[in-house]
Amino acid sequence: MSGLVLKLAPKERVLVNGAVIENGDRRSRLSIVTPDANILRLRDAIHPENANTPVRRVCYAAQLILTGDIDAEEDRLPMLRRIEDLSQVFTDPDSRASLAEATEAVIQNNHYRCLKALRNLLPREDRLLAV
Repeated sequence: MSGLVLKLAPKERVLVNGAVIENGDRRSRLSIVTPDANILRLRDAIHPENANTPVRRVCYAAQLILTGDIDAEEDRLPMLRRIEDLSQVFTDPDSRASLAEATEAVIQNNHYRCLKALRNLLPREDRLLAV
């Protein structure tokens, strides 16, 4: 994750390698220069009670790896299976591209990128479930 720049709103919280950091009273920018740092904006976090759809459950699993609650090596194969399960439903080209990116990210042990790719599926899933 070398070169990641976070722009934080006042009082916004972010999780960095398991530590919750809260911004002060003004907007600020943080440059993350450590490669492979695990970063999660808490405003973007999926809470356990909201992990109630297939895509949200897979996103939540990726998020747990980022927070250090699940070991990435132990969960590699289950995560790849979860993504494969999603590929049985999301067959359009854009979704396939997101799923391929998520798969590649898991293989490369980049769970931030995996979560980001999977989050692209959330609006599609919401539309499918609304029908």
